[in-house]
Amino acid sequence: MDIPHLLWNTVPPWATVSFFVVDLVIRLVALGTVPHNRRPSAAWGWLLVIFFFPILGGLVFLVLGRADLPEDRKHKQREAVDLIDSHGPGTDAPGVQEMPDWLAETVRLNQHNGAFPVAGGHRVEILDDYDASLAAMAEQIRGAEHYVHFEFYIAVADPTTEPVITALEEAHRRGVTVRVLIDHLGSAGYPGYKDLVRRLNSAGMDWRRMLPVRPWRGEYQRPDLRNHRKILVVDGVVAYTGSQNVIDRSYNKKKNRKQGLQWIGMTVRLHGPAVGHLDALFATDWYCETDEMVLGTDRAPASSPDGPSAGNLVCQVLPSGPGLGQESNQQLFNHLFASARERITVCSPYFVPDDSMYNTLRTAVGRGVAVDLYMGETSNHALTHHAQRSFYEMLIRDGIRIHLYKAPWVLHSKFVLIDDETAVVGSSNMDIRSFVLDHEVNLLVVDQDFVARLDELADDYRQHSHKLELEDWLSRPWHQKYLDNTARLTSALQ
Repeated sequence: MDIPHLLWNTVPPWATVSFFVVDLVIRLVALGTVPHNRRPSAAWGWLLVIFFFPILGGLVFLVLGRADLPEDRKHKQREAVDLIDSHGPGTDAPGVQEMPDWLAETVRLNQHNGAFPVAGGHRVEILDDYDASLAAMAEQIRGAEHYVHFEFYIAVADPTTEPVITALEEAHRRGVTVRVLIDHLGSAGYPGYKDLVRRLNSAGMDWRRMLPVRPWRGEYQRPDLRNHRKILVVDGVVAYTGSQNVIDRSYNKKKNRKQGLQWIGMTVRLHGPAVGHLDALFATDWYCETDEMVLGTDRAPASSPDGPSAGNLVCQVLPSGPGLGQESNQQLFNHLFASARERITVCSPYFVPDDSMYNTLRTAVGRGVAVDLYMGETSNHALTHHAQRSFYEMLIRDGIRIHLYKAPWVLHSKFVLIDDETAVVGSSNMDIRSFVLDHEVNLLVVDQDFVARLDELADDYRQHSHKLELEDWLSRPWHQKYLDNTARLTSALQ
């Protein structure tokens, strides 16, 4: 019996015609709507998906096709910006006037894209030991006298983070104001999330999920628009930010532990005016989730610019994300790469450049600039990792040196070094997600000693990495090449 033929004959002609009409209409509508205000590479990516799978692709596009927040949330962001007084030490701060022209242009570009004013008088320390960084944050929280603002993309309760969570509970019990923000979908997928929620509720702490996706409670926005920031502010005096989440370095997944995966992160601890700017950024995110503006409502000691915590570094806090000026962090990186005269060092777990970034880097090499990329040999995000790998051959042929941190370690530190005096550290990766879809925060630091300390960290990474050679890369199995090339087609989707 010819089953397929029999089934085909049972389908009414009108259903067949309707299916092909709907299929054709979806394709024609997509041709005229998908490219609107979208980069050609992203438009082609979406059209490819829709033309291969018209109905499914069309539905996915409706859910994920616009990197935009709901109007009420964008209105809250604008209100928060208006309410926050971001004025303070600015271009007259010590060290700012001596900036070279290209760096002054960088500062102006950042402020045009929503960054806080540049300021001097900072002290910034690098914390590159994973567990020691969590211990330092716990100790800082234990010493809090007035308030703690805690905002992380991923935060869970597990044996490694126990000192931090316990410190938050103890601070709350002794009367310190504790406010906690955790990204909903960013944290919910990891073991320990439910334990953290239970403990926060049991303690009676004031906390919220960022960008919650709970339609049954009227909470919904595009689900892959996330808040990827990592911020801890204590008493308005000291702040922590960087790439490290509050979770065990295995990220608590069984498959990670089976493979022996261990994350390597980096956090910076800072004193100075940028602490207030990070606090203002927390206040903005808190306002978006609660309608409560908390900036300036907490008692905190006034910090003296000449106090024991004062320094001489020039810094600028750089928020980015949907509703804050599209791709402001990518604009910054491209400008820095184009301005470099001697060297560019990039450390990022995810490096998937678009045409503009790729051409800027290869042009830098042509100008005689040395370019080094530090990335992980392995990753927990297969699609992004394969898309990243698809660029290796082009980058090596252009003279860019690629250093892959050896597995099972997962290199998760994020920083950019330009020549000998400029660095950017923070939460941003080098891919479309960080440039367009996620809320990020980075810190521009202008100081030769700080760059030298990051150079030492990069040297340590180099000792645990292998330099990728073209001949070795070209000899990888054909199925890996196929996966890499296929994943590359998704790199521009937004």
